[in-house]
Amino acid sequence: MLNSYQIRTSGMPSEMQALLRSYPRDGWEAHPGFKEKTQQWLRAHEMFRQLSAAVRSDTEAYLDRALDAKDYAGRLSSRGNALIGSLHGHHTWENRRYFPELSAADPRFDAGLEVLETDHADLDLVLDDLTRVANRTLKLVQLDEAAARDEAGQVHHAAETIEAFLARHLTDEEELAVPIILHHRLRG
Repeated sequence: MLNSYQIRTSGMPSEMQALLRSYPRDGWEAHPGFKEKTQQWLRAHEMFRQLSAAVRSDTEAYLDRALDAKDYAGRLSSRGNALIGSLHGHHTWENRRYFPELSAADPRFDAGLEVLETDHADLDLVLDDLTRVANRTLKLVQLDEAAARDEAGQVHHAAETIEAFLARHLTDEEELAVPIILHHRLRG
């Protein structure tokens, strides 16, 4: 059984969007302060979006019998591990290194950074659920395919939860951090 989550559905408070109004998303790439490190960080976010969508769509294909058990197990193992491990590592780095750098540059946005850190703690719980049900599914593929399909329904639910979570969280994180970076010319 999966835990139930309270996924934050509202965006950042308007005071946390003050710099976003001055540095809107559609102008980031043209800004002279939009450097390679920031582009890499945004590409990592896109990878998380793609991996979570792939875990969900692979699971849907398996549940619909469009993907056989062996192929599904290989994909779930590879993509699920990449998603879980990369997200854990990424948000640990953000909490320890990236957010303190942003806070030091502009402490007006500390309340927004705290929201994002709380999201990371909640995301850990969601990722733990995905790990648990994915591992059970992978074991069951070897033992009892009917039971594996039942368990894959839980994988699907966890993957949908992660996708919804990331949709809100990554957008807020980007729209808080990138304007601070551009405004203060950080991460050169």
